[in-house]
Amino acid sequence: MSNNEKWKVYNPRGDRRVVVTKELPGERWLEILMQAGCRVDVFTSTEILSTEEISSAIGERCSGAIGQLTEVWGDELFSVLEKAGGSAYSNYAVGYNNLDIGAATRHGICVGNTPGVLTETTAEMAVALTFSAARRVVEADRFMREGRYHGWLPTLLLGELLYGKTVGVIGAGRIGAAYARMMVEGHRMDLVYYDLYRNSNLEEDIAAYADFLKSRGEQPVTCRRMERIEDVLRVADLVSLHPVLDETTRHLIDAGRLELMKKNAILINASRGPLIDEEALVKHCRNNPDFRAGLDVFEDEPDLKPGLIDLDNVVIVPHLGSATIWTRQSMAILAAGNVAGILSGYPVWKRESVLPFLEDNPPEAAPSIVNSEEMGIPEYAG
Repeated sequence: MSNNEKWKVYNPRGDRRVVVTKELPGERWLEILMQAGCRVDVFTSTEILSTEEISSAIGERCSGAIGQLTEVWGDELFSVLEKAGGSAYSNYAVGYNNLDIGAATRHGICVGNTPGVLTETTAEMAVALTFSAARRVVEADRFMREGRYHGWLPTLLLGELLYGKTVGVIGAGRIGAAYARMMVEGHRMDLVYYDLYRNSNLEEDIAAYADFLKSRGEQPVTCRRMERIEDVLRVADLVSLHPVLDETTRHLIDAGRLELMKKNAILINASRGPLIDEEALVKHCRNNPDFRAGLDVFEDEPDLKPGLIDLDNVVIVPHLGSATIWTRQSMAILAAGNVAGILSGYPVWKRESVLPFLEDNPPEAAPSIVNSEEMGIPEYAG
């Protein structure tokens, strides 16, 4: 199949043209773009487009684009988009480590993302990894499928009980705090967390839950903000990573910090792959068979560091943090809303919740433009 045959065109007579580098779930996102008068060119293959291929797709006439975390959007692509008459780009993601926002701004491109619909979904994925690792679910599934189960045994595939133990969270933003609440309220775990800023709402919620337990004559849970990451690693039975990725957090978990953790601790990463030195993790898991990890993201994604795939004490899944039907469809709606909003001359939405954009009569605004101030886009006041 030629590259041209991998593209599908919707509303070919649209006055504006928008390039979308992957098929997106649902239909409403497409309706939003078409209602804004856009012809929409969608790449239908699962292949990851190169910078050159995206440049070719943008061509000489393109008003906007929706791209993916797997693509690098920097000076080259934003320059091509500007020359094609473009003014809007949206990442189909809440994060934008793959983007050069400064380059976009220099080329007059408004950049959108899709926050506010991934929090609980991603936190739930971290919980799923947690118990898959703690209770050796993947090992047990493979054990059954290989026909090795011949009857119940007292010592078969023993895992870790987390109820009543200590959960550590590094990065207590929206997703980290949601994960903390799920583990504390669902499994009576004490919480230790590290963040540059105190999360007062999280601490107040856990204090209220502790009071509820005490009112019933039960052992209350506790919450402590630690001064250093090392303090979390030493104390926690389970550590989940949720910080932003930048140069200060790359290889946040390295060989030295892995050694600080308990020998039977569990490490979860559903945030960004480079937070963990994957080579160090492979070595640590080989040397400590009771240590367990659950990974949804990887340092060289989609590639894995040598040896990782062979470890029974590591659960690995293919970047599924936001992979629920509601969330992925909502992300598509927000991404389309960003592009359509900018092309329609709308102001930017800066309120806490983006959920009004998922309703029948969404605001006439672009849901989330990360460089709106630099681009001089006014704030929605309706």
